[in-house]
Amino acid sequence: MTRPLNRRRFIGISCAAAGLSLLPFHAGATVQKDALIWQGYALGAPVKIILHHPDRQAAEALLRQVRAEIARLEGIFSLYRPDSELATLNRSGALVSPSPELVELLEKCRGFWEKSGGLFDPTVQPLWAYLAQHFSAEHPQASSLSSPALQKAQALIGFDGVRFNEDRIIFTRPHMAMTLNGVAQGYITDLITQLLADHGVTNTLINLGEYRTLENRPDGHPWQIGIADLETDPQPDEMLELSGNALATSGSVGFRFDPAGRFNHLLNPKATSENNLSASLYQRLTVIAPDATAADAWATAFSLMDENSIAAILKDLPATTVHLKTASGALRKVSA
Repeated sequence: MTRPLNRRRFIGISCAAAGLSLLPFHAGATVQKDALIWQGYALGAPVKIILHHPDRQAAEALLRQVRAEIARLEGIFSLYRPDSELATLNRSGALVSPSPELVELLEKCRGFWEKSGGLFDPTVQPLWAYLAQHFSAEHPQASSLSSPALQKAQALIGFDGVRFNEDRIIFTRPHMAMTLNGVAQGYITDLITQLLADHGVTNTLINLGEYRTLENRPDGHPWQIGIADLETDPQPDEMLELSGNALATSGSVGFRFDPAGRFNHLLNPKATSENNLSASLYQRLTVIAPDATAADAWATAFSLMDENSIAAILKDLPATTVHLKTASGALRKVSA
């Protein structure tokens, strides 16, 4: 019998906005303290929007529009929906007439890939598939990883093998595949944030797997975000502030393929051996950046870098900071 694997990133972030209690995630809207709170699921993760709007009916109509837009975007980026554009691309190795959003995100991915020296790479999907298959087997052993099969999966990694323009996307090597789970949630968060802003919304918190805020809270104070290792942790061990910017967290203590935790969802596209296939430097790493797309991508890439390398890249990333929890449990802040 195989063990089911859930790819969801366990981020463990909770909103601690003053005057707003934390509610269990569910599909629906709730009115609380002059705010309309919508909660549901997107891309396999719980989502939450705290919307401040003077017109309740207009706010409800806007949230319906938001839900429809999220569903449309899932039809592009979902790794699990067989009819999504990404799934079609992975299945056939080519996609004709891709959505503008998919092309735009791939352009952004190319920038992250180049700036990170290849440590951010959406084409790690074959490696994920190999590890998922291996550790789903009955009584899997890390010591029994097949080197030829592992090397075959690693040989398919490389964003330079993705060719794309507004007309088509192709993989240059057979059996390549991509996952956008390390950036799509942030990108969708930015699109929804822009949709709300275009309708005059301010003083709002958007959580679509990553966080983005429109200005401060209605009382003028920054939004307070509590960070924990896992969503099941009873209390955050770090509080961070957002004021019109974004936040994303990745943690090696979240999803793990093996009980020992040697292999986790933060895969190293440039691994040279089984010993460095996954991130292990930090228990978690949080990026605060101007937009959620960048915060999401860099939370993935920085998890594979030492602090000096992170600081060097931060010199070229305006208004971006990193908060991390080391393997020993120490909380540290890294900036340019």
